Amino acid sequence: MVNLAVEKELKIKNKLGLHARPAMLLVQAATQFQSDIKIVKGDIEVNAKSIMGVLILAAEKGSIVKVIADGPDENEAVDSIAKLFTDGFGED
Repeated sequence: MVNLAVEKELKIKNKLGLHARPAMLLVQAATQFQSDIKIVKGDIEVNAKSIMGVLILAAEKGSIVKVIADGPDENEAVDSIAKLFTDGFGED
């Protein structure tokens, strides 16, 4: 049986985009899971467990990013990260 990663496209809603505080929240959420988690914006793919990687995306409000998780808790990981985006990282 082939294990397929879980993917979800998310829109950044908070006014300032993925600046330092929401990036930190995203990394903190990602590190709670065993799965490998990537964030993709355009042709840039970064490790969601790396604050520098997430900041490199320079994802502004309205950007669409894709979260990809692969591992034993991939569904929970994607759901947890998606909730941060849905809630505007607690900023709106």
